[in-house]
Amino acid sequence: MKIPNLNILDEKNKILRTVSKEVVFPLSSEDEKLIFDAIKYLELSQDDKIAEKYDLRAGMGLAFVQLGVPKRIFVIANKNEDDSFEEHIVINPVIKSASEELVYVGEGEGCLSINRPTTGIVPRHARVNVEYQDIKGNKQTIRVREDIAVAFQHEIDHLNGILFSIFINMFKSSIVNPFIIINVIK
Repeated sequence: MKIPNLNILDEKNKILRTVSKEVVFPLSSEDEKLIFDAIKYLELSQDDKIAEKYDLRAGMGLAFVQLGVPKRIFVIANKNEDDSFEEHIVINPVIKSASEELVYVGEGEGCLSINRPTTGIVPRHARVNVEYQDIKGNKQTIRVREDIAVAFQHEIDHLNGILFSIFINMFKSSIVNPFIIINVIK
């Protein structure tokens, strides 16, 4: 089995704090290969035996900027209960609307670029409508919910030069409105 050779940048790398550039179509063959390598990496990282054997940290999303390519592209591979994967290739995304309801990941968000323990919650919109382009450049709209909505928002933050850990610190230091209901995603 061949694991894609991806160089995932650490949070100390300043590229992660830059705003990624819009993608112009058609995609280069290098960009297309990187998209499919990233998806394969994410899927393999969610297989416990493979992850242990090759020392992979499980992840469900990767933004190109995390790979040192500051372009507005991210991929998500979410393992379903039947071991199949829900895959998303998202290029030039824009959040068009978001629910008022907030959710957070019960065990806390993680990030393949953050190689240290992080604790705390990151409130995210429970549902978002995102306009984007697919791999061929066609305009698409998708409505995502809960864990996929969290992943979309996390990856879009990467494209805007933002790491999720900043939200943990902001949330810990701010006064939380007791009337806001935040649901936990398990």
